[in-house]
Amino acid sequence: MKKQRPKVLREHFEQSEDERLASYAVKSGESRGRVFKEPEHVFRTAFQRDRDRIVYSTAFRRLEYKTQVFVNHEGDHYRTRLTHTVEMTLIARTVGRALRLNEDLIEAVALAHDLGHGPFGHAGEAALARLMKDHGGFEHNQQCLRLVEELEESYSNFPGLNLTSEVREGLKKHDHSQVRSLEADVVDVADSIAYNCHDLDDGLRAGLLDLETTRSSISIWNHILGDIERKYRSLPQNIKIKTAIRFMMNQLVMDLIEQTEQNIKKFKIHSCKDAASHKGHLASFSPPFSGLMRELKQFLQVNLYEHYRVVRMTEKGQRFIQEIFEVYVDKPKQLPPQVLERKKKYGLERCVCDYIAGMTDRFALDERQRLFSPYERV
Repeated sequence: MKKQRPKVLREHFEQSEDERLASYAVKSGESRGRVFKEPEHVFRTAFQRDRDRIVYSTAFRRLEYKTQVFVNHEGDHYRTRLTHTVEMTLIARTVGRALRLNEDLIEAVALAHDLGHGPFGHAGEAALARLMKDHGGFEHNQQCLRLVEELEESYSNFPGLNLTSEVREGLKKHDHSQVRSLEADVVDVADSIAYNCHDLDDGLRAGLLDLETTRSSISIWNHILGDIERKYRSLPQNIKIKTAIRFMMNQLVMDLIEQTEQNIKKFKIHSCKDAASHKGHLASFSPPFSGLMRELKQFLQVNLYEHYRVVRMTEKGQRFIQEIFEVYVDKPKQLPPQVLERKKKYGLERCVCDYIAGMTDRFALDERQRLFSPYERV
């Protein structure tokens, strides 16, 4: 049967980008390409193709059972890495659309940004960083790049996902070289909006944060709650909180868009090269809102992340990871054969680190049982 070419081809989308996106946006037709050469897709742009590869990856599916703040079995309604990623991507795309940036590039970077996180949230990252201190270290952004460049096994003719240069550079969150795009900048700030607002929501939902304490400690939250109470006099508390979270996110997004537009004009950003060569962040909040975000972040650090119940969860996670890591390093033959095969290329400790970093909370807990419980099937 003869294949029919689609009526709308990739070139049409690339032309559309040239016509509707801002001069400082990254155009998919001008991508610097991939490490391993591939023919372009018939009807998907380079960044659309990257986005799809990320969503279909094993690492992306595992985000469903990786911790944001609350360990997976603590409750069904708390954010996981996956729900955080989806919510943050929506915020980033909203900002990108308002600034006439490349939404496909934003979406690809946003969907991939947390792939390198291990089990048990930041506690897991801290444990792996400590265990790998003398073996090259561990940092989730670097691990994300390892996944998409080397560890994902989906294609016969290259390792990893072979993403475009622009997406891979967008994942280098803590890399200060001047090669990042305004799109990647937007993803970084959208990430901070998402996790601060949603951690506040989850903390209140879990009963670890008290509404009146948050009100007296967070200026923007107090102001928004006051407006809601004046407008809606008899809202149930759970709906009041959800409404306030939405209003707060909306104010933060609006300020981010307005301030970023001002920065683009102030620093005379006319091309994506101008944006990439600019020292510092172009996507940012105004000074007053930057202060409000610092206040919110500091409150969450003291009152949520250092809450004794959260500390108990995180300490357990760190102990479990250390125990599993040490058992594997001491007796490597307990590792699955396909994992142990990487020992020659990466070294034993890196091989073990990669394996543990890829685990979900649930798998790590089960693996510990298999390794330590005499009554557990192996």
